[in-house]
Amino acid sequence: MSRSLKKGPYIDPNVTKKIEGKKPLETPPIKTWSRACTITPDMIGFTFGVHNGKDFLQVKVTEEMVGHKLGEFSPTTKFIRHGGKMQKEQEKNKGKGAQSNEPAKIK
Repeated sequence: MSRSLKKGPYIDPNVTKKIEGKKPLETPPIKTWSRACTITPDMIGFTFGVHNGKDFLQVKVTEEMVGHKLGEFSPTTKFIRHGGKMQKEQEKNKGKGAQSNEPAKIK
């Protein structure tokens, strides 16, 4: 369910304070725990380190993300695989040369 139009979107004041008066390409990733913060047009081009409960995952904001929440782009759970005999056979055929698809982490 979306937030009331009367209230407007939730934008964390700490996040707006961190991006205020800065240029997107010159600033390092901005760490934030505010997953509920709505992405505004002012945030386009900035890179945020959004906390997923364990690490800060880098989220580069683009035009298509405006109106969504920062937490939508930082998954909190890691999908390992579905079980079953067929899955094990597919993994054997692939071999061990596959690369992991984990997002970049900020330390």
